[in-house]
Amino acid sequence: MTASERSLRADARRNRESVLDAAGELFAQRGDGVQMDEIAERAGLGVGTLYRHFADKRALLAAIIGRRFEAMTGLASSAEALEDPWAAFEALLYGYLESAEPDAAFRFALLGPHEPTWGDIDEQKTAFSAIVERIVRRAVAAGRLRADFRADDFVLITRGAMANMAGSGNWRRHVALQLEGIRGGSPGDAPPDARSERPSEV
Repeated sequence: MTASERSLRADARRNRESVLDAAGELFAQRGDGVQMDEIAERAGLGVGTLYRHFADKRALLAAIIGRRFEAMTGLASSAEALEDPWAAFEALLYGYLESAEPDAAFRFALLGPHEPTWGDIDEQKTAFSAIVERIVRRAVAAGRLRADFRADDFVLITRGAMANMAGSGNWRRHVALQLEGIRGGSPGDAPPDARSERPSEV
């Protein structure tokens, strides 16, 4: 690869990140009302440059999700390394949600009216989902999660919590109630982790 080619690739990466940063800011502020030309203007780029990177708004939303999944994969790997299956599950759950809380654009991309083009972020989604699947299976096998719990249920819980992050929503209480219903053991048992001792967070 020549120096000129390397420079062009570096410019393309910078432009792509500039578009994602601009889109993230605008989606967080205004949601679905944002237009592609506004994003290009905020990024300091021409509309043609934006469309060379993202064919439409659905592709742009997918990229916002993909960037968050990339950031979350390291945290998920750290959670998986925990010896206790419940601690691993809870570290994954809270880590994911605490990462999503300040990222309004990510929450909009997941919960908004437009379905993202998931095929555009298959690699990032697959890497993160594989860790979620392993953590869930280990917790179920150890009896720390109810036997019928699946990785898809993790998605339902996190989306419900994210829907309660806007305004005065108390997502931690929502999650605490959910955990009482999904953990293994007999009803009424004390939660098998230290987070239940932190009432100020729920």
